[in-house]
Amino acid sequence: MFNKEADFENALIALLSTKSWEKEVLHYPTEEKLIANWQEHLNKTNQHIDKLDVPLLRTEMNQILEQVQALKTPYALNGFINGKTVAIKRENEKSRHFGKEVSLDIFDREEISAGKSRYQIAQQPRFSPRSDLYPKQRGDLMLLINGMPMFHIELKRSGVPISQATNQIERYHKAGAFSGIFSLVQVFVAMTPEECRYFANTGGPLNPAFYFRWADFNNVYMNDWDKVATHFLSIPMAHQFIGDYTIADAKDEQLKVLRSYQYYAVNKIADTVAKTDWTSGNQRGGYIWHTTGSGKTMSSFKSAQLISRRKDADKVIFLLDRIELGKQSLEEYQNFADSKDDVQATENTAILLAKLKSKQDRDRLIVTSIQKMSNIKAEEGVNEADIEQISGKRLVFIVDEAHRTTFGDMLLTIKHTFPNALFFGFTGTPIEEENAKKNSTTATVFGNELHRYSIADGIRDENVLGFHPFHIRTFKDSDLRRAVALQEAKAKDENEVFADDQKKKIYNQFMNDVPMAGEYTSDGKYQKGIEDYVPNAQYEAEEHVNAVIDDMLENWQRLSQGKKYHAIFATSSIPEAVNYYRLIKAKIAEKVRIAEEVGNFEEAKNAELKLTALFDPNILNDGQGNDKEVWIAEILEDYNARFGTSFGYATYSRFKTDLSDRLSHINAYKRIKPDEQLDLLIVVDQMLTGFDSKWLNTLYLDKILDYANLIQAFSRTNRLCDKTDKPFGLIRYYRKPHTMQRNIERAVKLYSGDRPMGLFVDNLDKVIDKMNVCFADIADIFKWAGLEDFSKNPDDTTSCAKFVKLFNQLNEHLQAARLLGFSWGKLSYDVVQEDDSVITATLNFDQETYDKLLARYKDLFKESSDNGGGSDDVPFDLRSHINEIETDKIDQNYMNARFEKWLKTIGGIEEAAALEELHHSFATLSKEDQKFAELFLHDVQSGDIKLDPNLALSDYITTYKQKDANDKVLKVIKGLGLDGDLLRALLARKYTSENLDLGRLNDLKATVDREKAKVYFNEERIFYLNIRIDEFLRELITR
Repeated sequence: MFNKEADFENALIALLSTKSWEKEVLHYPTEEKLIANWQEHLNKTNQHIDKLDVPLLRTEMNQILEQVQALKTPYALNGFINGKTVAIKRENEKSRHFGKEVSLDIFDREEISAGKSRYQIAQQPRFSPRSDLYPKQRGDLMLLINGMPMFHIELKRSGVPISQATNQIERYHKAGAFSGIFSLVQVFVAMTPEECRYFANTGGPLNPAFYFRWADFNNVYMNDWDKVATHFLSIPMAHQFIGDYTIADAKDEQLKVLRSYQYYAVNKIADTVAKTDWTSGNQRGGYIWHTTGSGKTMSSFKSAQLISRRKDADKVIFLLDRIELGKQSLEEYQNFADSKDDVQATENTAILLAKLKSKQDRDRLIVTSIQKMSNIKAEEGVNEADIEQISGKRLVFIVDEAHRTTFGDMLLTIKHTFPNALFFGFTGTPIEEENAKKNSTTATVFGNELHRYSIADGIRDENVLGFHPFHIRTFKDSDLRRAVALQEAKAKDENEVFADDQKKKIYNQFMNDVPMAGEYTSDGKYQKGIEDYVPNAQYEAEEHVNAVIDDMLENWQRLSQGKKYHAIFATSSIPEAVNYYRLIKAKIAEKVRIAEEVGNFEEAKNAELKLTALFDPNILNDGQGNDKEVWIAEILEDYNARFGTSFGYATYSRFKTDLSDRLSHINAYKRIKPDEQLDLLIVVDQMLTGFDSKWLNTLYLDKILDYANLIQAFSRTNRLCDKTDKPFGLIRYYRKPHTMQRNIERAVKLYSGDRPMGLFVDNLDKVIDKMNVCFADIADIFKWAGLEDFSKNPDDTTSCAKFVKLFNQLNEHLQAARLLGFSWGKLSYDVVQEDDSVITATLNFDQETYDKLLARYKDLFKESSDNGGGSDDVPFDLRSHINEIETDKIDQNYMNARFEKWLKTIGGIEEAAALEELHHSFATLSKEDQKFAELFLHDVQSGDIKLDPNLALSDYITTYKQKDANDKVLKVIKGLGLDGDLLRALLARKYTSENLDLGRLNDLKATVDREKAKVYFNEERIFYLNIRIDEFLRELITR
């Protein structure tokens, strides 16, 4: 336990110095000192006649820094670091290479603890002050590899929440501290003596959803600081983490880090390959059970990359189940690779054969489908000598989505053709004895389980989301039970039943004894349930279909969060999918028409949904051939008209790729516009496994799923995105709800390791109950502090810490409640339960009270930020995403009315009471806004302001705030001598970092007086001065 942060810092340094980090620490280094240290290291490790025959000049070092500055983002700089070398043009006239380019070694992932690798600790590194608006800042620790800062560590003493350390990193990051040489930082580590988080540096805002905890092989958290430091920050691990366990993902141009379970899986496979006896004929390498959504594709790629780098196999082949999926996975693997050429595609069997025979390094990693691979055999006309040549190589097959590919004849063919190859499987839903196919399980096909990370682990770690499966009853149970009882008794009605004893017996049995869902008896026999007797035609009836469509459309705005997220609707057959597609289109068109007729164009816009349908386009002799061609033509014609595309039957696979990219916001749709967005995709046995999109939050089901298929389909909704409006995945199912409930329970039991806790979120009534409990506890805190109106925070930090913790919980429940149908306009709800009973739940506080509490929370956050976050006296578990919540429009009418009442009572006997009532209404304002309100009231009382009858109190508060902001802008204009009109025009446009107009920004930078800027930023060096100007103006304009 450490009561002082400084003691903790020194203890960590002492420990790291025993783990191959240098004992000589760089104390309080400035950026310039770190650059000189890097230059010294480069001089030492590149001292060679062909490299640095004479030491680097500072101007030559600037060439390297300019390259770093040009790359700028951690994603791009990861490639710079792992590129091994950097090129400069020699400017030192004493060098024999003067005027020529030389290549300098900077980092080699293989050179661990060798002569060219150096590991240093920088204590309290000083970030360069960006202007006098920002205080001088110092980090806690940086870990330097070969002179380059790779890890930034923020520490907090015992008893301080880990969020204080992550918030500190976020503040530094937002303020632009990680620029210049500090932009090389790849990994952030937030640590208290009892807890740790690590996460990748990013070019955009940091996302708390991707702050990870390190765990051991069995997924048990490593909490103690010394264990984390020993395992995670020691050498060689820290060096390997930068070289092998970071990924620069080209898909979204973000740097990513492996999570602990991925690290263990990758190494387990790589180690198994390294120890393999290639002549033993043992093909079963093992399988990795990592839950769907936890990054299996990244893990499988890293496994292959590590095997390839270590030269432990001649070929690593990613084997995929379907040709269509192959393109998606190929792109993912290529996005993960250092170069797209590192992962080879196989357009056809001939190309696959050539790449398998190739001895070139670039053909070491191959992506292909099981269909193509199974064609490499003598019976298909392939030369036996070629097969023998390939079989002589050390082949490793990595099978993604192994639950789908393991039980067909094609895999057996591949195993037979290559008897010495080694096979590994990755799956989130392994086939077990309970759902075995052809008596084969994942273990019998691939061998032992090498590592497990179940869905329960993923939800606990917040690496994937939980679910809210909700049944929508389109028929009453009693009606279905009666229909089945009459059907099985072979009677038209009850009169016929009771006239025949045998029919009566059957009827009563189905009415009273048969369960709604079938179940297995103790002797293993299946007893059918009522829903097993219901024919599929029942769910094709108009009553059912319309109920499904109405539920989808009536709840669309809420569930999609204003069309931010997308949905998949899985149906039972192609005719049903087409019928739904047409009916939904018609209902949407009718809603839009009605809204437009009455002039409600906002309602018309909200009602408009962009949808399409997808199913297997192959024409079979199933009686649907001609119809299917017509249906596909209709769907493609609508899609082309909607999005300006030109897909046809011959380019159906490209149509699938296009809609997949729209749903995923990738490739051409990386910065998707509203009119390009696809809201709803109707599918039949498509996209329910292997498809990943964090923008998908709802799955509608009008079909029955079980075991692996159920978990796979549900998991389309469990990818992390924005935790403020996607706290869980939404599942709404309509067909045979009792059977689905049974299937859900047994699938969860199998794939959670019988640990279903946290997998499913509560219904709305329970969530409201939890909100009421949190609020009651918060109210008690303020009551005991004599602040029942919540006008300000309690004075003691213990009470404030309790309030923060409870308000964090309250907000988590509020996020869930909103998705489940809650809104502030209604505080009481009747919630239907699984057994069809109804529970009424009422929230015990209103929006105005919530806004007061949010204002108090923001006050604490601002106070924490203002003191730099470095104090040992701020033990609050403050969450940055809550601080960024925009309150709904506060009920300003009440406050303005209190103000008008007070004005009328000035000088009268009621003035004091009216003033107290006015002050009470200030509780919904932030502490800062309360300051301006009080300042304005003081000006009114002293007669320093002339009141305008057309302005309300809220208008005056805004005016005072604007004046304060204008004063700060004037200070910048004067300090930098820039064009004030240009700056104000940019500020008025309220740009974000994503849509900032760079042309206008450059125009503004051109007006800066460089001599004034040197004084303003205390920076004489032009190169760094220009960086400071650029970063400062970007931050000022976009904050």
